[in-house]
Parts: sequence; structure tokens; C-alpha cells
Amino acid sequence: IPRQYRRTMDRVAMMCALSLKRAVAQSGLTPAEVSDPRTGISFGSAMGGLETLFDYAEDVSHNSGFGRQNATAFLRFMSHTVAANLAVMFGIIGRNLPTSSACTASAQAIGAGYESIKYGMSDVMLVGGGEGLHYVEAGIFDSMGATAIGYNDNPEAASRPFDIARSGLVVSEGSGALVLEEYEHAKARGAVILGEVAGYATGCDGSHITLPSERGMESVMRDALKDARLDSSSIGYINAHATATPKGDIFESIAVHKVFGSKTPISSIKGYTGHMFGGGGAFESIVSLMALNDAFLPANKNLAEIDPACAPLDYIRAHRETAVTAVMNNNFAFGGINTSIILKKI
Repeated sequence: IPRQYRRTMDRVAMMCALSLKRAVAQSGLTPAEVSDPRTGISFGSAMGGLETLFDYAEDVSHNSGFGRQNATAFLRFMSHTVAANLAVMFGIIGRNLPTSSACTASAQAIGAGYESIKYGMSDVMLVGGGEGLHYVEAGIFDSMGATAIGYNDNPEAASRPFDIARSGLVVSEGSGALVLEEYEHAKARGAVILGEVAGYATGCDGSHITLPSERGMESVMRDALKDARLDSSSIGYINAHATATPKGDIFESIAVHKVFGSKTPISSIKGYTGHMFGGGGAFESIVSLMALNDAFLPANKNLAEIDPACAPLDYIRAHRETAVTAVMNNNFAFGGINTSIILKKI
């Protein structure tokens, strides 16, 4: 990343910039096509540039006050630092739709890009999100009682979605980027199409700031199926949000059972990756695309014994080589914000 762009980027923006650089290269879009007025961007994170923010606050409090601070600090920690910096780096002059909705930030970014194209406002949308790991963020979630305990000597076993011994989430970092494009526009330039965003929905529980609602989860999944004009039997794999919290996994499993019954394969990849917060939706959507293209359904890592309080579902215990034509990717966030994305094979 050239210094002229890097100087206003926090770690999270740098990760997202590298992800998007790879996605654009894979897409084959030219610089002129990226800078076209019909190309937009939608990127998000839960916390913005948290590392810069806390370094700034600590320096102001203990050392030099405000007078000697770097003038680029705010640009690195502002809530929309990712979308703003990437728009400048890639020369975006179309729509810019930043998102900041905790664990659904990048999923809502994908949804915003999808709807921008669906309703004729853009031909191409660069979408995704990320999160940069910081000890303060991990500490905040630990103080809420949301993080895993008891696995300091075996950290790889700490994230245990749907397992009876799960105790909470594992804070992690990461980013993901995708190029969304109107179908005829992509065909006309000979693009390699990896899949179709067939349906999207977002909704809100409106009931509790942290406790999830199975009713809200059920509703958003049904709305996504309706948007995709598919019935539940068409979905061959569900990429669950399941962060390994004691209550969240149970509520999610019950909601899935109400929509799909017991036969649709389901797993959460957070046993491998931990919880990337704002980056999870994009990263997990990429994994879902890999499931479509590679006929590979990832297992629930660390699922030694299914919690009997979870609904009876087809929890994937070992990797499966199974061809599917449509998958659902779910993400749920504090504030009762719910998202569901349906991806189809072309």
C-alpha cells in the first residue's frame, strides 16, 4: 500500500485494502472500470480504527496533550475509516455506503451492494469489511462475560460452536472483500462469475440490546428466501453465525429448525477463525462461495458433543464433499440486527 494512502489508515483499513486489491485483481476489472461513476463501494467494521483511537487517547492522557498529536489520527480511527480510505485508494466516484453494525457490518455491506445493483443504481459494487484485533476490544467482551474461558493452555479448542462445553466467543481479526457486478455487465466483459447473490434480508429484533431473538432470526431467513424466490428445500448448506456463546447458539439453532427442519447441513467456521466481528460476514460469504464452487462443506471444528439444548439439526461433524447449488450465510449482531444472504451457483 503506497504511503500516500497508508498514512491515513489504521490496521483494519490496511487489511481491507489488501483484501480488496486481491478481489479486484481476481475480477479482472480495469482501473477505468473501477473509477467509473457506476462503480461504488460499501465496506464496514464494528469498531473502526480502534488501535489508533486507544493509542491516541493514551498519548493525550499521559504524555503530550492535544497539541502534538498527528493530524491524521481521526482519519485512521473514524467509524467509516475503511470505506473512506478504500474509496480514495481505488478512485471510487460512485456510491459510498459505509456500514458499522457490529457483527453484521460486512454482511450489511454486501446487502447494500446487492441492492444498489438490483435497483439499478450501480453496475459494480466493491463490498466487504474487516476488524483489527486490539486487547481493549477483547477485554470489553470479556467483561461482558461473552468470551471463552478455561482454554488458555489449549486455545485452538476454545471456540466451540454448538458444543456442550462451549463457554463463549474467541475474539479475532480478519477481512474479506468481494466484487459484485450486474450479470449482463459481467458477461459482456468476460468475467469469471463465482456465484450469484440471489437473496438478501436484514431486520431487527426490537426487543433486547444483547439477547438474540429466535423470532427475529427466523424472520430474516424467511425474508431472504422470499427475496431469492426459493423455498427452504433449495438451500444445500447453512453457514451459521454461531459464535459459541451459551445462549446465542441455542436460539440460532431453534430459528434454523423452524425454517428448515432437521435435514439441511449446517456449520459455523468460527471454530477455525474465531469471531471477526465486522469482518465475519464477508469472510464467511467467501467460504460459502467456496462451498458452492468446490463442493466442500466445512465441519464444525471442536464439536465433540452437541448441546442437547440446541435444536436437532444436521450439524456437520466432518468435512463433506457435497455438491450444492444454493447456500445461506447468516450473521446476527448486538442491537438485534440480523442479516441473511443467499448465494447460488451460476
